[in-house]
Amino acid sequence: MTRVHFIGIGGSGLSAIARLLKESGYEVTGSDRMLSPFALDLQKEGVTVYVGHHPRNVGDANLVIRSSAIGDDNPEVAAALQKGIPVYKRADFLGRLMADQMGIAVAGTHGKTTTTAMIAWTLYAMNRDPSFIIGGTLGNLGVNARAGKGNHFVIEADEYDRMFLGLKPHIAVVTNLEHDHPDCYPTFDDMYTAFQAFVDLIPPDGSLVVSAEDDGAVSLLSYARRKGLNVVSYSLYSEMTINSPQWMQARVPRPNQRGGYDFAVMTNVGEGIASVNVSLQVPGEHNVRNAMATLSVMATMGLPLQEAADALSQFTGTGRRFEVKGEVKGVTVIDDYAHHPTEIRATLAGAKARYPGRRIWAVWQPHTYSRTQTLFFEFSRAFADADEVLVTEIYASREAKQDFSSAEVVSAMPHPSARYSGTVSETAEYLLKNLHPSDVVLVLSAGDADQISAEVLKRL
Repeated sequence: MTRVHFIGIGGSGLSAIARLLKESGYEVTGSDRMLSPFALDLQKEGVTVYVGHHPRNVGDANLVIRSSAIGDDNPEVAAALQKGIPVYKRADFLGRLMADQMGIAVAGTHGKTTTTAMIAWTLYAMNRDPSFIIGGTLGNLGVNARAGKGNHFVIEADEYDRMFLGLKPHIAVVTNLEHDHPDCYPTFDDMYTAFQAFVDLIPPDGSLVVSAEDDGAVSLLSYARRKGLNVVSYSLYSEMTINSPQWMQARVPRPNQRGGYDFAVMTNVGEGIASVNVSLQVPGEHNVRNAMATLSVMATMGLPLQEAADALSQFTGTGRRFEVKGEVKGVTVIDDYAHHPTEIRATLAGAKARYPGRRIWAVWQPHTYSRTQTLFFEFSRAFADADEVLVTEIYASREAKQDFSSAEVVSAMPHPSARYSGTVSETAEYLLKNLHPSDVVLVLSAGDADQISAEVLKRL
């Protein structure tokens, strides 16, 4: 039996590949600095996970896969190379997994995790039994990956470290394209060039699905048309310009009693004009757009649209994407992965629509110094829909600590009730002293600020 060892197995990306390989019959081991929830779930499935990195962990592995955060000086990498064991980065390996299947890859600055999950769930609910890899937990199934027996392979196409350039998509989705990851892409042009290379991966008989409302995505659509690819655009409002011969449009969405939106969809993808009705239970107009991307993919593959729309009505969301963690003493606590100004605005708008009349606390943990500094002004203006704003210290992630504080962003905010709240524990203490019944706490973090949610719920 082939044994695969993962260095950094607790992350969302590597844990998903590990789960898929385990379900496919491989022997899987891994290591990480600590046991994350993903790593703990893998342990329950029989995967050996070592805490800490040591040369002996590699053992007799046939190949090693490491996360982008693992450098050449890692003792397990060095041990594998010394033994002649092939060492792959995630980007180098994912294309092999997709071989001989219809690859559906979802890229974009925002929305790709939820859109990937929506596509995977819709195909699953329609009995297509897809394989999938998602950057978060698919709520309906409780996993972030699955080895299906069908012909579809759905994957979140992560642009960081140019991971998505190792994929083999037959259908590619680009939800939007804004500047992000300045540590990897110093300018927007650098990022755009990488997305063009992603489009270049689509075979001549493949398709590109993009949002007609996003300038960056639309420019990729034009690029794909010049290459002769099949293109489909989707938009939320009927007055949007049609940017491709094949289109899908949603009529004005209306909030429903499930916390999401009801809307009608019209499309000319396929034969003639078709119309279906959709009812979502996940909040925010941004999720209407994610659903439109999903339906565009289904239409491109010729699958029945109303059946797909019915499956979407059952979709419950993904982990840390507007994930309601609990309600105690009238206080609702929600975790969200938003770490870009556009994501923050969309999430807060969704919260305001879902909880009208309730006081909304936005608790933001900035993620990386480079992103916080590059998008300084945009962050300072992203919190208008919150009643109270708390900003913790920056989560450095892969970057070294710098002489820059998120308090500087707070000082530039025009918001009348924004304050710097310090550490994660100090922020939790402030909340516990100031929360009132009916308040909504929305923790916005791609780092460890979900500890705030857990602490507040525990002590309330």
